[in-house]
Amino acid sequence: MKWDVVDVQTIAPLALRVQFADGTVGQVQFAHSHLTGVFAALEDPIVFKQVRIEGGAVTWPGDLDLAPDAMYQEIKAKGTWVLQ
Repeated sequence: MKWDVVDVQTIAPLALRVQFADGTVGQVQFAHSHLTGVFAALEDPIVFKQVRIEGGAVTWPGDLDLAPDAMYQEIKAKGTWVLQ
């Protein structure tokens, strides 16, 4: 699908660069206020840097993932998806 993530890289603390199957490229930025519950683990820089792609989605250890379709829509519209 066009919103499958094909490349992901950490570019700063709590920030990612993602590329989708259709060539769209953008950023994902986590606000500290979003790092609650299961996402609290991402405050640890070592955990955050363990980002990878599974099945076209951005994932981390511990069954953490981001919805690629929502990410794609926001990046397509604004270039950046800020998770607050």
